[in-house]
Amino acid sequence: MGAFARRFGLRFDPRMTVLTRRREPDRPDCWFVCYDDVRLGTIARRAGVPVDVDQWSWDCGFYPRSHAGHRSDGTAATFEVARAEFEQAWREYLPQCTEADFEEYRRERDWTAKKYAMWHCIDTR
Repeated sequence: MGAFARRFGLRFDPRMTVLTRRREPDRPDCWFVCYDDVRLGTIARRAGVPVDVDQWSWDCGFYPRSHAGHRSDGTAATFEVARAEFEQAWREYLPQCTEADFEEYRRERDWTAKKYAMWHCIDTR
């Protein structure tokens, strides 16, 4: 963590493990799991699976270049179990992250939003 961030308690704090869930707008049975403003993964009811298998899935990890291919995922019988497994995976994943990883994610997210906004302006002419 940089000196400025340490001094003012900004952004990445490896001790902060509070996760928030935001419902996916188009699916009432799907939640985005976030750490501050970084979307880490999802917890969702699985579609089209037999009733005798796990009905929930989860995936944890975000994609800065330094974490390419490093993700965890799984299935669970209930939402509560899926949430607990996600949180355990996050506790194992977070120590591998740096402030630079979170900043890279934010830059890429912001650039992608800007790019799509520009394309939208071109398409509406």
